[in-house]
Amino acid sequence: MVVQIVLVHGIRTSATMWRAQVEYLRTRGNPVTAVDLPGHGTRMAEEFTLDGAFATIDGAVRDAAERGPVLLVAHSMGGLVSIDYVGREDPPPVAGFIAASCTAIPRGVGLATYRVLARGFDALPDRGMWLTNQMLDRTLPSQTRADFGAGGYAFDAQDVALRSLSVLDLLAALHRIDVPLWFINGQFDQLRLNEKLFLKVARHAELIVVPRTSHLVTAMRPEVFNALLNVAITTLESAPVPARPAS
Repeated sequence: MVVQIVLVHGIRTSATMWRAQVEYLRTRGNPVTAVDLPGHGTRMAEEFTLDGAFATIDGAVRDAAERGPVLLVAHSMGGLVSIDYVGREDPPPVAGFIAASCTAIPRGVGLATYRVLARGFDALPDRGMWLTNQMLDRTLPSQTRADFGAGGYAFDAQDVALRSLSVLDLLAALHRIDVPLWFINGQFDQLRLNEKLFLKVARHAELIVVPRTSHLVTAMRPEVFNALLNVAITTLESAPVPARPAS
């Protein structure tokens, strides 16, 4: 069966951040679904809740699983939520998982500092968009520059989403994950803080660090990220097909 891909975006952005990956996957012949989480993209008017985020991911995964093994690929905040989702005590139908730019425990001083900085940007006259655009213009290639914000920026959902992450028990979830897991981080990613701990706790994980890349690894080095997608898909394609239970 053909590997099915579900893509989950990070905070403030939307499904449009995956356009380079969607194009690659469709060319490769893999069906792909890029979701918008509550409060983001096409769902900007909705309130962000963890339950809503879990329901969105679960709906896309279970729909895709009807057609083949599912590779879940998630970035940043989407990755943190997806770790908790994949590591449930009653595991969802996920055959493999790429967790990109999300190897940090969202609690304590780190999370508080991030929220203060985000609120500071949001208090600027243009909600920090001048600085954001300057940074993106200088770091993203023309191939993906427009994609990152094409679905709009979820300013109003940001603080609520960040606050909600503190309840996630990521280490317990990581220990329960029993499928191939790839952590993909940019060399200069600020969320590499607990990288070694995550790798130690997860039982079936590999770590890939992409050189000369920031937190926005999917958009900054799309060809490299797509090559890593291919590694994960090929791994699932070569895995034995589970035997169907006797009826």
